[in-house]
Amino acid sequence: MSCGGEHATPCSEVLAKVYSYIDGELEEGNCAEIREHLDECGPCLAEYGLEEVVKKLVAKHCGADPVPGDLRSKVLHRIEAARSDLQVREGAEAD
Repeated sequence: MSCGGEHATPCSEVLAKVYSYIDGELEEGNCAEIREHLDECGPCLAEYGLEEVVKKLVAKHCGADPVPGDLRSKVLHRIEAARSDLQVREGAEAD
């Protein structure tokens, strides 16, 4: 993406890092560069806004499903059953 202006951080670099920036996964120095660029560059700011909105929609609609209350006990029970089954098989092989 080209915005027609000169920036310390190129537009392509900003857009490549925008997901990490939104997720808060960039070091502070990189965040400052991205923020400075977005303050100066309308096209990248528009693109950044779109990315942020999409991530919020996905989080809202996909991340809010309630976890069944008995899920943990079911998972632990299955792990224990798999361990027991493995011990039985290992014991049978040893005989």
